[in-house]
Amino acid sequence: MAQMGFFDLSDRYASLDAKRDPLVEIDAIVPWEEFRPALERVWRKPKAERKSRAGRKPIDAVVMFKTLLLGALYNLSDDQIEYQVRDRLSFMRFLGLGLQDRVPDAKTVWLYREGLAQAGVVEALFKQFDGYLARQGYIARGGQILDASIVPVPKNHNTREENKAIKNGDVPEDWADKPAKRSQKDTDARWTKKHGKSHYGYKNHVNVDRQHKLVRRYHVSDAALHDSQAVDHLLMQGNTGLDVWADPAYRSEEMEAKLRARGLKSRIHRKGKRGKPLTEQGKASNRTKSAVRARVEHVFGAQTNDMGGTLVRTVGLIRAKAKIGMKNLAYNMRRLAQLRRLNPCPA
Repeated sequence: MAQMGFFDLSDRYASLDAKRDPLVEIDAIVPWEEFRPALERVWRKPKAERKSRAGRKPIDAVVMFKTLLLGALYNLSDDQIEYQVRDRLSFMRFLGLGLQDRVPDAKTVWLYREGLAQAGVVEALFKQFDGYLARQGYIARGGQILDASIVPVPKNHNTREENKAIKNGDVPEDWADKPAKRSQKDTDARWTKKHGKSHYGYKNHVNVDRQHKLVRRYHVSDAALHDSQAVDHLLMQGNTGLDVWADPAYRSEEMEAKLRARGLKSRIHRKGKRGKPLTEQGKASNRTKSAVRARVEHVFGAQTNDMGGTLVRTVGLIRAKAKIGMKNLAYNMRRLAQLRRLNPCPA
């Protein structure tokens, strides 16, 4: 087989451009260097703490950040990230790597994400990009839409006694002397029921603005937390609209009072009560609200269908927060590329 030459590679990239490689759009609009200071504080030790300059230099922090974003954009495991970067020219170009360059291996990807997770940096990176969106003219407009989506994790096969101990916040007795087993057990994820089906994992609670369908705030919890209990983490004052949309799970006197206290207008769906079903007027009002509230479903649909799904393969709430936060950040970057195509000059 003949070795690929420079012009062969250029021709391949040109053919990718003809197919409108989405990674090219994302790479062009995201200010990667603005993230560098926060990333390097996690990825590299301060010079005073470095024992020696010897040894192989770490991979560039921005390259590692973009590698994690590839994983979030396509829902890849760490091993798949390494394989796909080696295999796909579009991934290599997105990372700025040539055929001769070092590719992040699966262990390095895991270590880098672990560093970000333990430092709690992902949410700060998300907020930093939200500030960039505002500077580009994509401020939160039209009101706030609140919702939550269950994020599944691989199921634990525990005994009833083990599950009882976990729910009480304890570690089962026989796990103490089995560190390998303990490391594979997620004691933070929880079971919940939705539409009669049981689900195990976490929840991605989001605040999406009506006009741009960008995630403006998010909160990660175990799946058992009721949607309404995350509202304090989601509501914001910076949206140009005062309306707040949500499904009936958020409806309560306490919620209505909370919105009034913040000067916000409730557009939360009404719900019937036992022996007192919704009137036709109430049903019509809900249908009108649904036309707006459905926009948040487009966000979850994009993450589930267009971005490879939402399954989290990590263990524990801290790591789940990092994975889900990266998913929301990757969605916003992808959405910004779409908005730029639709309207290059936002108001």
